[in-house]
Amino acid sequence: MPNDHNHERNIYLHDVPLDEAIADWHAALDAAGLLAPLDTETIPLAAALGRVTAGPVWARISSPHYHAAAMDGYAVRSEETRGATETSPLLLRLGEQAIAVDTGDPLPAGMNAVVMIEQTQPLTQDGVEYIEILASSAPWSYVRPMGEDMVASELVLPANHKLRPQDLGAMAGSGHTEVVVYRRPRVAILPTGTELVTIGSELQPGDIVEYNSLMLGAQAEEAGCVVTRLPIVRDNYAAIRDAVAGALESHDLVAINAGSSAGSEDYTSAIVQELGELRVHGIAIRPGHPVVLGVAHLKSGKSKVLVGIPGYPVSAAMTFDLLVKPLLYRWQGLDVPEKPTTQATLTRKVLSPMGEDHFLRVTLGKVGDRLVATPLAGGAGVLMSLVKADGIVQIPRFSEGHNAGETVTVELMRPLATIDSTIVVIGSHDMTLDLLADRLRQGHPRRTLSSAHVGSLSGLLALQRGEAHLAGSHLLDEATGDYNVDSIRRLLTPHGVRVVLLGFVNRSQGLIVPKGNPRAIQSLDDLLRDDVGFVNRQRGAGTRVLLDYALKQKGLNPRQITGYERTEYTHLAVAAAVKSGAADCGLGILAAARALELDFVPLFDERYDLVVPVEQVESELLAPLLALIRGRDARFLAAIEALGGYGTAQMGEVLAEL
Repeated sequence: MPNDHNHERNIYLHDVPLDEAIADWHAALDAAGLLAPLDTETIPLAAALGRVTAGPVWARISSPHYHAAAMDGYAVRSEETRGATETSPLLLRLGEQAIAVDTGDPLPAGMNAVVMIEQTQPLTQDGVEYIEILASSAPWSYVRPMGEDMVASELVLPANHKLRPQDLGAMAGSGHTEVVVYRRPRVAILPTGTELVTIGSELQPGDIVEYNSLMLGAQAEEAGCVVTRLPIVRDNYAAIRDAVAGALESHDLVAINAGSSAGSEDYTSAIVQELGELRVHGIAIRPGHPVVLGVAHLKSGKSKVLVGIPGYPVSAAMTFDLLVKPLLYRWQGLDVPEKPTTQATLTRKVLSPMGEDHFLRVTLGKVGDRLVATPLAGGAGVLMSLVKADGIVQIPRFSEGHNAGETVTVELMRPLATIDSTIVVIGSHDMTLDLLADRLRQGHPRRTLSSAHVGSLSGLLALQRGEAHLAGSHLLDEATGDYNVDSIRRLLTPHGVRVVLLGFVNRSQGLIVPKGNPRAIQSLDDLLRDDVGFVNRQRGAGTRVLLDYALKQKGLNPRQITGYERTEYTHLAVAAAVKSGAADCGLGILAAARALELDFVPLFDERYDLVVPVEQVESELLAPLLALIRGRDARFLAAIEALGGYGTAQMGEVLAEL
């Protein structure tokens, strides 16, 4: 048996294609009797919302179970009202020929119709009370006949039906107080890892906040399960094994989170082998490669499902959704809810790993008459790529990927109607865009601002291709010292793209350095020192253009800068690299330095503009956004000022029409 002292490094047993892995695992589950729906239980109707019927529900009584008046009025014999009109009314003796009824009252014996009270007048003649009938009433008029809704013995609901509010009413109306449903699956999530700490802990270097169990548990609850989130277990084989064995006794499925890859402390596959049957270790998908699928066999003779979910959060979420949730639905007699799909145009080329199914996260937006899909950057550890994603594009195994402009099928993660109300911003990163998105949503809940941070140059190229509603840009023209105008004339004007250059913010750019500036970095000259490590922005970013221009002006050779080729896509990512000690400094904005409590050496003041195609300036979609900017919303301006290093004097001003 493996232990902490002699445990050998795991290796992937196979790199199995997705469909083969699922088939192999399901075969083992089927052999153990674990693919069929779970056992049943009888519960009160009041507790049955969202549960699934384990058998058909038949009406025990008719509804209504008597002939009922459907209106306030008088019950009559239809034939005695024949010929009655407003100009030639008929008189019916009250209590004999016409009996007063309210809505829902039983129809008196011998009566077969109701005359609405609005079509009658009371009348007394010779001390006898009559009702004057102003209109005839056909047989069974304004009457709910017995069984109009449901007839005793009629099928009310089929088996394997997820109960809705109206279903509960129908069952109650047909004589039921309880319903037989499938038991809810019991799922345990076990987080493992010495580096993990609970949510809210005071963090030290090397600590990782354990939130996967919260996310995975919520996914299981979303599928109708009862979830137990177990305490964190450190990287100790025996401790993990014992925790898993204990959880298996009272749960249908146990998911071990992390420890499924090939490291020396990744014990999941060995534990699955010890407790039962390891069927899959490693699937040819990305993200989610090192998944473990197995069956546990208990001493009692029962079998349970045991899985190992990768530790990286995107891998964890996607493999649980792809592999585990279908089983959870199946146990409740349900098919997996189908996610809607749509066709969209890919905005940039995507290379896919050969031999693996690739699940690409994208944002979506409708620009003109095209739905465009912009790939999100980030690997298996970047959870925000799932938070921001509007959909998933599955790129099949052995496909090299997709070219920009290709039409792809997108599995939607948000309703298409909300995507039609999304404003797509592609271009340079600035922290004020997040503030703008938040302020827009507060004032206009149906509007979403989706920003992709690819750099100023790529933003203008996206406008050239008609893939964005606007772009953030701060491209410096070395010849004039102006911003954006020359680049627009080179990249957009020749392609017939007319735009408005809208002032947004001025901002302070400089060197982001650790607290206290331990390297005593004061200028760009210091970047050439041997003891200084730099982190750069990607090619095409306005900050990169600014840096290269300034280095050229000072006669400094960028090849002598340690880290010049290391790039990040946002100011916050540069700040994070400095905060973590991965770099000694990086060029960025003051707001990013303040956000991560770093120091800042100011070097430049620059203009950050919004480039808006003319046809979008007056569009209904952008109207609330442009009104917010042009109106210089006080709360928005105050939030920008609080970031530090920003000026808003030109916000909303048309700087040029090109």
